[in-house]
Amino acid sequence: MAESERLVIDHVGHQGDGVAISGGGNIYVPYALGGETIEAGPVPGHHPDRRQLLKVETASVERVAPFCPHFGVCGGCAIQHWDAEPYRAWKREFVVTTLSQAGIDCDVAALVDAHGAGRRRITLHGRIGTHGVLKVGYAAAGSHDIIPIDRCPILDPQLSGAIEAAWAIAEPLIAIGKPLDIQITATNSGLDVDVRGSGPVSSAMIARLSRIAEQHRLARLTRHGELVLMRTPPVISIGAAQVTLPPGSFLQATVAGEEALAALVFEHCKRAKHVADLFCGVGPFALRLAAKSRVTAFDSDTGAVAALQKAATSTSGLKPVKAEPRDLFRRPLMPQELRDYDTVVFDPPRQGAQAQVTQIAASKVPTAVAVSCNVTTFARDAKILIDGGFKIEGVTPVDQFRHTPHVELVAWFKR
Repeated sequence: MAESERLVIDHVGHQGDGVAISGGGNIYVPYALGGETIEAGPVPGHHPDRRQLLKVETASVERVAPFCPHFGVCGGCAIQHWDAEPYRAWKREFVVTTLSQAGIDCDVAALVDAHGAGRRRITLHGRIGTHGVLKVGYAAAGSHDIIPIDRCPILDPQLSGAIEAAWAIAEPLIAIGKPLDIQITATNSGLDVDVRGSGPVSSAMIARLSRIAEQHRLARLTRHGELVLMRTPPVISIGAAQVTLPPGSFLQATVAGEEALAALVFEHCKRAKHVADLFCGVGPFALRLAAKSRVTAFDSDTGAVAALQKAATSTSGLKPVKAEPRDLFRRPLMPQELRDYDTVVFDPPRQGAQAQVTQIAASKVPTAVAVSCNVTTFARDAKILIDGGFKIEGVTPVDQFRHTPHVELVAWFKR
């Protein structure tokens, strides 16, 4: 392969890479835009259809200057170099095209911008680099290398101090010789930090970590979910409820993202009397829906279910909420169990909810509301519902992962 070659980029692919069309198939070049003429080089150790951008010879009028000094090296953001309007059109068009290819014809609303104040949770990685130097940061683009960072401009201001705390926590733990993953979540009461990868540690190390948590005024520090120190319970607001988070719990990436998704779900459930909230997590939908409807919520995460139930029980003015632990991949709710519900809401992980959706399709539930972070698995699941007698009423894409190819959506189905 030549050391470099000139390419004309045809369009931006669904992963955010520029795509050049050649006789041998598509060539993918990160950070290139449609219409650009570029110089590209091989990427050592990668698939032969990938190139690295060496030089933009003729730039697109849609190209803008990235705002982060780590962009292009850090793997967190794929798209800071594209003007907002064409970027938003591209992200919505991906939803339209994926649904069309699956044979699904429906209205796709305008993309909802839900970046808000920025990301409220991050996972930083701690590794020993060359010459024994500690690195704490994000994974590099296209590799497992760690890019050390001291700031990240896409974070919610509530995560102020998070990066400094991660460096302080990693410094003593890295001597154990194991790679660390440090998950940090912004809560109403401060930073909630869970460290994974360290393995067993001494009581002296626990004492040292406790001092670090005090120095950085963390709400809570846990290690593999086990408590190291809690200065104050890490609490978030969901509707009228206050939820104390389990260690390392899943949340939507931004506050605005959660609120946008929840508002769409609430709108589609406004006539519901009894809702089944499947893959409920800590209750971003259940606790809001309970303002008007009875809710029964299910999730395999027992900590999240317990947190949801406790919050519901301690919040006045809500309709009855019952939260149950259940693995919906292995034990989906069956049609006879769904008889009591007039609406089902489901928000599965990226792999979708094929087993559960198959049972919803076989049931007599009149309304289903889907929330998805993966358009491809959503399209598969939606087709099952449609083939089972549902009509898809519409889809709204939601962009809480701005500067990346990821897109969420909410869809509404009626019989």
